[in-house]
Amino acid sequence: MNRRALIVSLLMALLGTALLVVYLRKFEREMSGGEPVEVLMALRPIERGKMISDDMLTTRSVPLAYVEDRAIKAAERSKVLGIPASVSVFPQQTLMWTDLAITTEDRDLSSLIQPGKRAVTVRASTGSDDTRGNQLIRPGDYVDVIATFRGDLDNSDAASAVLLQRVLVLAVGSETQNVSNDAKTRDASSMHDKQLTLSLSLPEAQLLSLAIERGRLSVAVRPPSDPGTVDDLPDLKASALRDTKARADLQRRPSAPQGPVRIEAANVR
Repeated sequence: MNRRALIVSLLMALLGTALLVVYLRKFEREMSGGEPVEVLMALRPIERGKMISDDMLTTRSVPLAYVEDRAIKAAERSKVLGIPASVSVFPQQTLMWTDLAITTEDRDLSSLIQPGKRAVTVRASTGSDDTRGNQLIRPGDYVDVIATFRGDLDNSDAASAVLLQRVLVLAVGSETQNVSNDAKTRDASSMHDKQLTLSLSLPEAQLLSLAIERGRLSVAVRPPSDPGTVDDLPDLKASALRDTKARADLQRRPSAPQGPVRIEAANVR
């Protein structure tokens, strides 16, 4: 009887140890940013306009939480060979889809969408129904999405809320590549609407859809060096426009090192 109890105790101890090891490994992965993902990285300098060859590239493991949506996975290596770089890429720099001079026809929107994400297009404008000002935004930029909800007849209870933060812009109008247009191309493109196509999860897309039905959307362009988000941002009431103290408090509130550029987005029913 004692021998059986001893065996059971040993088995329970082994099981407990195994579960503890599994838990610690899972905890370590979560604390380090999740499972590692292999991404492409420049092995040596890649000059702008140079065709990308296999010897220019290497791979590196990056925790999932720190992988950019624009980053090119190691499994997609064959897709970038022979494509010219649209910008100069430095050694040890992660290669992004926006670093490549890919034509719109070759770069289908669906190929840019990361697993778990969806491409959602919103009508964006710099004022009224004019959307031409969004040509200042480039595919690969990150924006914060702000919703302004209408109030009653005099808009006294109107409010503004930061809906989403650090959202990747997949396309601007029909453009899915980050290139600088010459003056002639800019003049021609300025005649067309510049809607923004954003990379969102399904719950984020649902939230955006509800906001579109209830009010007006705007976007704030983020500096590329700012990966952070601000927690617990309260909604801003229209009454703050006439409240001197409230306006002063807003200006003293901590914010990102570089201020965003506000661009009106989406006149909505």
